[in-house]
This record gives sequence, structure tokens and C-alpha cells, in this order.
Amino acid sequence: MTVQRMDNVAVVVDDLPAAVAFFLALGLELEGEAEIEGLFADHTVGLDGVRSAIAMMRTPDGNSRLELTKYHHPAPIGAGPAAPNTLGLHRVMFAVDDIDATIARLRPHGAELLGEVARYEDSYRLCNLRGPAGIIVALAEQIG
Repeated sequence: MTVQRMDNVAVVVDDLPAAVAFFLALGLELEGEAEIEGLFADHTVGLDGVRSAIAMMRTPDGNSRLELTKYHHPAPIGAGPAAPNTLGLHRVMFAVDDIDATIARLRPHGAELLGEVARYEDSYRLCNLRGPAGIIVALAEQIG
């Protein structure tokens, strides 16, 4: 048996509407929202009494999805923003057509550059920024 595809990446957030607004500003589309609870949720994630709200965001090409999750119960555990060299999930990267315009759209939603926009040879302009719940969101603009 082989993997068919990567279905989604999930990010736990404390403010679901703000996270949805951030990723809408980035250019993702809201696929749907749902309240999640019950034994299937408890069994799936390995916690008791799960009550959460999710928003499924989809890239415009329809090939990738980002699940934003707000836990009502049990309460989320605060981890703080990770540094780029922290073990574990590093970042989520999106290809954009105009990196400067994208950054400008995301700043009102709390985005902060971790460094600066850098050029990789004659191929890409790249940057890392801090997004919802402290996650690192990388942007890549192909230039060559």
C-alpha cells in the first residue's frame, strides 16, 4: 500500500476567526467549518472530552489544505513561538505570485517578518514570517 496524497496540515490556534482572516488574506479559500466532538474525536486524537471548532482552508489550485483548529476542551497547551531551528514541524510554505504584496496584505493580520525577503540565485525570492499561533509561514516567489 502506498500513500495516495498528503491530505492536510493542521495548526492549533487560539483565535480561529483571526487565523481564518490571515489565511484568507494570504489567498487560501475557506472550504468549510465544523464543530468536532464525540467518541470518534476522542479516539482519533487520544484526548478525552474533545470539543473543537475547525476551519478547512484550501489553496486556490485545490491540491493542498490547511486545517485550523480551536480547542474548547481540553484547553490548548501553550508552547510559545518556535524558532526556525526548533525540532519538529518547521514551517508551512506557500508559493505566491508577488511576495511584497502578500506581506503587505498579511501585516494587518499580525504577520511579522523573521528576517527579510532574500533572493536565492535567479530563481526565487523567499521569506519567513510569524503567522497565527506563532507558526512560521514561508513565502516563495519564483522569479526566474
